[in-house]
Amino acid sequence: MKNWKFYNALFVRVLFIMILFFFCVFLIYNMFYYNALVVGIFVVMLLSEMYFYVKNRLLFYDRTLLSILKNDFSSNFPEENKKGHFENLYLLYETLKVQQQEQTSKELVYKSILNSIDTATLILERENEDWDIFLMNDCFSTLFKVPKVSQWKYLKNYLPSLCSEIETVGFTELKSAISIKIEEQDLQTFMLQTSLTKTYNKEYFIILLDSIQRVIEKKEKEAWINLMKIISHELMNSLTPIRALSQNLLQIVDQEKLEEDDFDDIKSSISTIINRSDHLQVFVENYRKLAMLPTPNKQMTPINGLFEDCLRIMNPILKAEGIELMNEINSSRSILIDKNQMEQVIINLITNSIHALKDKTEKKLILSSYTENNRFFITLSDNGKGIDPEIRDKVFLPFFTTRKDGAGIGLTLSKNIIEAHGGYLSYQTDEDKTSFVICLI
Repeated sequence: MKNWKFYNALFVRVLFIMILFFFCVFLIYNMFYYNALVVGIFVVMLLSEMYFYVKNRLLFYDRTLLSILKNDFSSNFPEENKKGHFENLYLLYETLKVQQQEQTSKELVYKSILNSIDTATLILERENEDWDIFLMNDCFSTLFKVPKVSQWKYLKNYLPSLCSEIETVGFTELKSAISIKIEEQDLQTFMLQTSLTKTYNKEYFIILLDSIQRVIEKKEKEAWINLMKIISHELMNSLTPIRALSQNLLQIVDQEKLEEDDFDDIKSSISTIINRSDHLQVFVENYRKLAMLPTPNKQMTPINGLFEDCLRIMNPILKAEGIELMNEINSSRSILIDKNQMEQVIINLITNSIHALKDKTEKKLILSSYTENNRFFITLSDNGKGIDPEIRDKVFLPFFTTRKDGAGIGLTLSKNIIEAHGGYLSYQTDEDKTSFVICLI
């Protein structure tokens, strides 16, 4: 309807100009030249007015559309054009302006989030052939002492080792360790993880870098905090009743005359204090076992002989518990180990499996071994209750146990022994099987 107003105004102008033009021709035909000249000038003026009328309208459309295409919403829409012929254009302009402001706000929030994390993050963007730097967070810039450059080719001047590694694999997804030299410092090792995302006409390549030393320090700090919680819990469990009983004894002996019941209370209190003291002594002795683990006395030991000795000790218990043992270890290989310490590890793991199978009707324990990449692996698997997700990060923590009669040092001690041999101890758990894996180099 609004466009009809424009067309009507244009039609009236054209019609009026045509009438005047024919009238001018009529005057010339009848030799009224002076009058014809006046009418002709008036026609030219009307043509000029119509030209500028149409041009201004088209120019406003053109300027507004160009502003939208360039995402430039800095200019204000004239008040006189917010209604009438330009009302729909104004609504389009305002809608896109609001969307652009919302998008800008979101980008600021995303950048703020990325700048607040302590993982070095770099996001590359490619529309045609060359990669541009879409975003470099503060951690990346600070950690590698790199200015926030805009193109990949400039970054190569600052971090050639990182750029070379990524270009070698062709900007594909990977996860590996990489050594990077920062200015004149020594090489530092980082965990590199990349991912590739594609949109309609662009590609985004995300690079995440974490200092391995920082990750280790974070894990160590978390381990120490958890360890101190457990030690504090154990100490308070014994010291609190000892303190309470000591205060009770002090009150009893301060009496002028002791009754027979008072002697009974004294005996009971002293007995409890001794029990809690014994518990603390065992706790401290267990801590000493962990802290003062002797250096392994390694000798070449046959694999079969190692497990024969361990199973000779554990077989009576396995039979008494009704556990079906499947020993799939049949290796003629010998490995360099401390036989006594390794027996302790295997017996600890078998003992844990026995407890895990307590409430099972069908009880199975499987022993197996294999060699891979010049490493020897020993696996002990059972179909027990498994490891609950909420405690999986605590199984190797000193003094952590889910058993009432457990000391909580078996797995920690086993892990320390394996690591002292240059290997590692890990576990895998699912719905129907839990496996502890010993890796020896």
